[in-house]
Amino acid sequence: MARYTGAVCKLCRREGMKLYLKGERCYKDKCGFEKKGYPPGQHGQGRKKVSDYGLQLREKQKVKRLYGVLETQFRRYFDKATRMEGITGENLLQLLERRLDNFVYRAGYAGSRKEARQMVRHSHFMVDGRKVNIPSFLVKPGMVVELREKSDSHPRVVECIETAEGRGIPEWISLEKENKKASIHRLPERGDVQYEIQEHLIVELYSK
Repeated sequence: MARYTGAVCKLCRREGMKLYLKGERCYKDKCGFEKKGYPPGQHGQGRKKVSDYGLQLREKQKVKRLYGVLETQFRRYFDKATRMEGITGENLLQLLERRLDNFVYRAGYAGSRKEARQMVRHSHFMVDGRKVNIPSFLVKPGMVVELREKSDSHPRVVECIETAEGRGIPEWISLEKENKKASIHRLPERGDVQYEIQEHLIVELYSK
């Protein structure tokens, strides 16, 4: 499977916001975005006039990189969002939030989405009692995600769960720290996505 292997701090700088791609490092002074809050490259600090298309493209790239999906998969999510009832942009964000790797990250089991994706692929989690190792698996209300017995005492997992509340857990997720399980009691809403995203620009881009 194709994946990005370059320097991730450059992605945050290019998009003009923290994408929290390095987990705990993003909350410290060592964060590359805090040191250099301007786009990377020789002309990163120069002023550039951005067209409407450029704004739309940057917004799409930002959301893709935030959730760690590539172009083809992102386009499939958009196509699915257009067929759902409601506002297309909000539907798109809801689908991305419902990915299992994102759920694992948002529930506090991992320090970043990349780490969460690796944990899912290595079969550390069960959904409703069944092993699931597909990061793009979409969770639904009523589902329970829990660590497998062999994984619930892993030092890194324990550390992440202990600090989860400090990073913030969205209201659509209920976390049982002692039992190391989390449940989905409703679908994520637009207000649960607390990033600076203008999803209407993505809709405008793909609607051309």
